[in-house]
Amino acid sequence: MSLQQLTAEVDRISSISDTKAFKQVVIKSYTWLAEAFHEVEIESLVEGRATLVDHLLCHAWSLLKLDQQKHLSLVAVGGYGRGQLQPYSDIDLLLLSKKPLTDTQQEALGQFITFLWDIGLDIGQSVRTVKQTYQLAKEDTTIATNLVESRLLSGCSATFAALKQKLSSRYYLSSKDFFLAKYKEQQERHSKFHSTAYNLEPNVKENPGCLRDIQTIGWVAKKHFKVFNGQELIKHGYFTADEHRELLECRSHLWRIRFSLHLEAGRSENRLLFDYQTGVAKRMGYGEEGKDSVERMMKDFFRIVRRVNELNQMLLQRFKQNILSAKVKKQIPINVDFNLADGLISPRHDDVFSSPEKILSFLMVVADNPEVTGLDTHCIRLLRNARRRFSDHYYCERHECRKLFMRLVRHTTFFGLAWDIMHKHGILQSYLPEWDHIVGMMQFDLFHAYTVDEHTHRLIKHIHAYTLTDNNEFPRCKRIMKNLDKAEILFLAAIFHDIAKGRNGDHSTLGARDVQRFGQTHQLDEKDSQLIAWLVENHLLMSVVAQRRDIYDPDVVNEFASAVRSHNHLNLLYALTLADIRATNDNLWNDWKASLLRELYLLTQKALDNGLECQSALQDRIEDNQEKAKEILCSNGFNEVLINQFWQRLSSDYFARFRPEQIAWHASVILSSHPMTDDFLLVDLNDTTSKAGTELIVYGKDRSNLFAQVASVLDSRNCSVHDAQIMSTQDGYIFDSFVILEQDGSRITSPSRLTSLKQAITIQLNKPGFEHKNQRKMSRQMKQLDVPTKVRFYENQSDVTLVELEALDAPGLLAKVGQLFVELELNLHMAKIATIGERAEDLFIISNNQGSALSHDQQVELKHRITQLLDQVSSNGESCLN
Repeated sequence: MSLQQLTAEVDRISSISDTKAFKQVVIKSYTWLAEAFHEVEIESLVEGRATLVDHLLCHAWSLLKLDQQKHLSLVAVGGYGRGQLQPYSDIDLLLLSKKPLTDTQQEALGQFITFLWDIGLDIGQSVRTVKQTYQLAKEDTTIATNLVESRLLSGCSATFAALKQKLSSRYYLSSKDFFLAKYKEQQERHSKFHSTAYNLEPNVKENPGCLRDIQTIGWVAKKHFKVFNGQELIKHGYFTADEHRELLECRSHLWRIRFSLHLEAGRSENRLLFDYQTGVAKRMGYGEEGKDSVERMMKDFFRIVRRVNELNQMLLQRFKQNILSAKVKKQIPINVDFNLADGLISPRHDDVFSSPEKILSFLMVVADNPEVTGLDTHCIRLLRNARRRFSDHYYCERHECRKLFMRLVRHTTFFGLAWDIMHKHGILQSYLPEWDHIVGMMQFDLFHAYTVDEHTHRLIKHIHAYTLTDNNEFPRCKRIMKNLDKAEILFLAAIFHDIAKGRNGDHSTLGARDVQRFGQTHQLDEKDSQLIAWLVENHLLMSVVAQRRDIYDPDVVNEFASAVRSHNHLNLLYALTLADIRATNDNLWNDWKASLLRELYLLTQKALDNGLECQSALQDRIEDNQEKAKEILCSNGFNEVLINQFWQRLSSDYFARFRPEQIAWHASVILSSHPMTDDFLLVDLNDTTSKAGTELIVYGKDRSNLFAQVASVLDSRNCSVHDAQIMSTQDGYIFDSFVILEQDGSRITSPSRLTSLKQAITIQLNKPGFEHKNQRKMSRQMKQLDVPTKVRFYENQSDVTLVELEALDAPGLLAKVGQLFVELELNLHMAKIATIGERAEDLFIISNNQGSALSHDQQVELKHRITQLLDQVSSNGESCLN
């Protein structure tokens, strides 16, 4: 099948009523596109589909005798107007008339549009007069943009010419207004993607550095310069012939990805989702090796994106100067190589990047001049050319470059704009081979939102933000940075913390070895190298302990404090951990994680002060919490005798785990409820007592499956449990406290939402048995990911067992595990719930029905039952609930 054969087949159709024949052509066209993909240039396919659609539409237009209607035009607009169509792209049409349509014309056009939908074409149409089109285009830049590339397909040429004439008049949207609108539109579009294309599921049309950025260049050129091909822009000096070829090469690559994506999805899909990446990589010729094939494809994609970003920035800056007649208002010489032209670095000659040393020295110029806001077009062009000219070796192999690099990382402002330039324009990639390895490296999970290098870049920006005088978001980290003698230790640890990913080993250990080698070649002090290596090797330690261990267990805190060893180590690790979590995923950081890290930091600080005697620090905390809670209660009219009587029913461990505000609230609601009967049950929520999130408490006589039922209700209502404390009073009442958040990590603040949750939990707990129906389904992304169930057991000095569970975060996971504990007659004392993307990493502290730690046989049985249960759930994608 070929394009010529398909157009000939269209010509043979003699009646508009033969929709079956037309539909067959459309179906065959998709077969042709798929089969020709590996044999025909992508430009021929994209333009070929537009040509086929042209032929089909014009033939149908003629069969309906619409070509005989006076003053009526069939116009292609948007991407179709450019004469380019991806396999499932919408076909945008303007049905243009000189005057308002007659009833006959309206009926005929309605039949035409209905026919196009019936034969399987996705049509986006507007029916307007010349006057209406002109007026709407003046008011709406999107419509104006579509018309920039409009072309007549069939019908009245005079009507189309009349529109073109009006769109060229001086009363229409000016080039200046059009440029400003498109420039603003691009900035807003970029911000939606956090100003990076280094997302793990990028949109190949809309992401920064993707097809829309190339189209923006074309729109502005066509509107202002009346230029319809790049050769004209070369003649006018806007870019070189090589840059034009490069832009076309990048467009072709992005076209091939988008084309493959459409074929793989079987519809118009521009998001390169995990679901499609393997299939697209195969179609693109990267092999059938799963993640390895995808990795190669995405690395190429991200390199293309950087090139487009640079070219887009260069050209739009030149357009801005020309269209806005923007002359440099203030030009200040910086040195013999550079001027500062209205905030932009501007080269004074063409040899400013004559060596790698000169490139690094340029970054020092940027760091030394905080008034610099960016690079001008000529500077970007020279930097791009130099980067390629010196690509035969890594800059770190040169002695002077190593000295310059260390001067940079010790510079107080380097990690502002200069660091952004180093990352964005591939200078660090050219300097350090280990960094080159992680550029564009994928992370195949829902935990990470960015590639390895982009994640690290963002981590460093978070650390740099601690140093800014106008940033008070994290005051403890700000104090830590202010008191550091060598801030470069923390920045270098950040650069290296994930640098060894993808090397088939423990990236923390391998990264620490990289640091040692780096320290030797860059002449770092041995103690500094050891400290940086320790931070890299242990950069996950604080996060793991805070989120997956009982931080109110003195043994846990003492063990962590022994690993940390000093206040300096603790401070650096805390600042690094906080920035690392925030840079991993924009939705990952929340009050719960903040509170856990803060609590672990403060407890460890006191343990270090007391010579690793955490028990004394906890006793001080208990007494302090009791005193403050009693003050709150007494000020609200509660009797001190009743308070003491109630507290005597609770263990001292309770007062270490909760803040004074929580302890006071617990006592106030329980003492006010006057429990009298055996079936008494109290359920309440408070959004103010816990810094970690909304607190839910359940108090009353124990009942079967309580934890599982509460977890099931919360899950079905799209709430996530982050922490659960399961306690019993000395007189047989249960006291459970849950820290819960919305699924997106935000606090639950709506009074009606809190009331609804309270009612739902109360109703469920008063039902006999465990019959809660959870309708929540597993997400699309979850179904594509493989997370094998892992169960680990840890012993400590008390009569409990720590169970660490790693599994796919399937709907109802907590409820099912809680129900299993009941079936096996195991007592749950505490649960810490950490959801890491698609992976649940939960910690349960349990004992057997004799109140002792689990025996070996009990551990084996529990592991077998959990693994069997959750692997079955993961494989069929169903909710793991009764």
